[in-house]
Amino acid sequence: MRNLLIATVLLSGIAAAHAEERPVVVELFTSQGCNSCPPADAFLGELAKRPDVLALGLHVDYWDYIGWKDPFAQHAYTERQRNYSRVLNQRFVYTPQMVIDGSLQGIGSEKGTIDKLIDKARKTMEHGPTLSVSGSGAQRVVHVGAAKAAAPAKVWLVFFDSKHETAIHAGENSGRHLANYNVVRTLTPVGNWTGSAVDLPVNLDAIDEDCDGAAVMVQSEGTGPILAAARIDRKQ
Repeated sequence: MRNLLIATVLLSGIAAAHAEERPVVVELFTSQGCNSCPPADAFLGELAKRPDVLALGLHVDYWDYIGWKDPFAQHAYTERQRNYSRVLNQRFVYTPQMVIDGSLQGIGSEKGTIDKLIDKARKTMEHGPTLSVSGSGAQRVVHVGAAKAAAPAKVWLVFFDSKHETAIHAGENSGRHLANYNVVRTLTPVGNWTGSAVDLPVNLDAIDEDCDGAAVMVQSEGTGPILAAARIDRKQ
């Protein structure tokens, strides 16, 4: 009985450690052409400092027509946000929007609301696969463990710049100097996960060699709930 109790405690400790290590993913859909976005951008900078959160800034391109072309905007991120709007039963897309763990959303500048959503996501976090990255330098292997899968999932490799400062010369933010954090530069699918354990070799330099931040995510059906996430130490 005593040995069983010790084993139970040890297993509980391992499970708790795994839950603590798995960050909640917060995606901010933003644009330098949106005058409502700078407060949310600053808040994302605060979230980026938290070890329990993987904060990502995705710049959309539908504000570019106003007069300022966001240098970090990609149409792929606009499409990602539109896919989220369908999954989350929203009638439209907007900025600044934060999507939490692929399953919750809120206005990115409303700190209190977002903090509550992050806490909710952590408490209701789906039991996903283990996720780790091994190797060093450019050659790495993404390990996704075996677990029950309700639907096929996509494994995303994301690269981001920790900070950019930009002087804005046109559009709604003309004359302002904006700071953007964890600016996503590439979001690349590197494989699929269907429940069985899988190892995915990746060459970090082949995808993006300049960004100082990197992470990997396992996401149900591409833009559904995020099942696992882990940072990648590029200095390793």
